[in-house]
Amino acid sequence: MPLPRLRPALAAATCALAATFAFAHAAQAASTLEAVKARGMVNCIVSSGVAGFSLADEKGVQKGLDSDFCRAVAAATLGDPNKVNFVKTTAKDRFTSLQSGEGDLMARNSTWSLSRDTTLGLNFTGVNYYDGQGFMVRKSLNVKSAKELNGASVCSQQGTTTELNLADYFRTQNMKFEPVVFETIDDVTKAYEAGRCDVLTNDQSGLYTNRLKLAKPDEHMILPEVISKEPLGPAVRQGDEQWTDIVKWVQFALVTAEELGVTQANVVEMTKSNNPDIKRL
Repeated sequence: MPLPRLRPALAAATCALAATFAFAHAAQAASTLEAVKARGMVNCIVSSGVAGFSLADEKGVQKGLDSDFCRAVAAATLGDPNKVNFVKTTAKDRFTSLQSGEGDLMARNSTWSLSRDTTLGLNFTGVNYYDGQGFMVRKSLNVKSAKELNGASVCSQQGTTTELNLADYFRTQNMKFEPVVFETIDDVTKAYEAGRCDVLTNDQSGLYTNRLKLAKPDEHMILPEVISKEPLGPAVRQGDEQWTDIVKWVQFALVTAEELGVTQANVVEMTKSNNPDIKRL
């Protein structure tokens, strides 16, 4: 085909392709919200049990920061915070569950990292908890610092940033360690208590939860070193900008409400406020 005739053909093909992508994007953009409304329920991926984030109480009611965020999204989209189906996952399976559509969003004390944000087809919508990785040991070991752990066996959870951080820390400190890895944090905690490893490593928030589950918590201590930055937050699938905006701004609204003192108890009264920030909220 001569060049003058090729250019219009390419232009037409490009326009057609762009229109196709635009149409597909527009269709996908509304798909999650439409699915949630049709289902009448938000499917929210949470942990299998982390105190303070998502843990079922004695009545089976999910409690914690992440569980309540799921309820906030349900309130925003369906007008009812109780219209949530909690999808419990292990750390290893959480991203696959979100990618496959098993959940509409993930609120599962998960670290927002570059690789996860760019290679897993996910979008993190913000940070709801700033954490950092640390170590727990038995007081009987007489260890006061993580720099004294050369040659130790260390229990950690599979499929987390914890594994990489652990290897990086020991390498940079010119120390050796023996990794002992399990799929769930409960298995990690049980193995540590049973003496299968000298050290348990987890996010700081998790370590204090792990210690409470031990038969004799006072016999264990958290070492002072924090070896990583772990910005935790909710995530959604990429390609659905409308849903991303909804989840993102639910989080922003929660933070703003807390700053402005707007609560469930006073929300009706607050609608009469003359404060422009409260009126916008």
